[in-house]
Amino acid sequence: MKRLRKMSFGVFVVAIFALIAIFGPWLAPFSPSEIDLTNEYVRPSESHWLGTTDNGVDILSVILHGARLAGLVGITVVAISLVLGTLAGMAAAYRGGKLDHAITGFADLMQPFPSVMLNVAMLALVAKPGVLHLVLALLPSGWVIYARIARAQTLTLREREYVQAGRALGMSDRRIILRHIFPNLASPLAIQATSHLGGAILAESTLSFLGLGPGRAASWGALLDQGSAVLLRFPHVALIAGGTIAITVLGFNLAGDWLRDRLDPRSRNSR
Repeated sequence: MKRLRKMSFGVFVVAIFALIAIFGPWLAPFSPSEIDLTNEYVRPSESHWLGTTDNGVDILSVILHGARLAGLVGITVVAISLVLGTLAGMAAAYRGGKLDHAITGFADLMQPFPSVMLNVAMLALVAKPGVLHLVLALLPSGWVIYARIARAQTLTLREREYVQAGRALGMSDRRIILRHIFPNLASPLAIQATSHLGGAILAESTLSFLGLGPGRAASWGALLDQGSAVLLRFPHVALIAGGTIAITVLGFNLAGDWLRDRLDPRSRNSR
């Protein structure tokens, strides 16, 4: 029952995040860049439900607009990483030989690099980072896990009886991959993608916290950075921003666990 409540919480958080990312900017009571110098660092009240930060910017409006940036970056990074990693992993396992050595060698080369340092190094080359630069900076470390999953699963699947039978019947490699191999990769890849979304959102917040996010866009990480500067005097800013990030990432991780239980019977039976 306790595990079921955790899974329900994760799915609930993901659903709420999706709604806020889609409709949040229309629900925001103020513009995230609207300045009101008479209401700087106001604590939660009727006019500002979550309070304000420096220059009187409404925190709730920043949270609602920032969800769209987090969702856009997260979904884009996960989608591109999923496609690139899956294609690379399947090609490496199915073809083998030099192609396998080249892809796995490149993946092994990228794996040891701390992802945050690699992201920071790439964004430091850009004078004014934008959303596109942020996505490109997160891709080099994002595709590797999908490539490893796809390669490991394909190595096993290509030896199955139905794949061998397909070859014997003269089926093309493309048809075998699309009909017999890729459908069996969907479950583990979907589970990984769900958890990776939370990681991508956290990475975007981290880079924005370090001042490397899109300058004009509302971001949870930038809001946390502002709150950390006045943490002792006005703790509500950092607590709201940090709590929003933490709950969202936790929700995606729990949703990934729930999806694993739904799609992988072996995982469900082992618990």
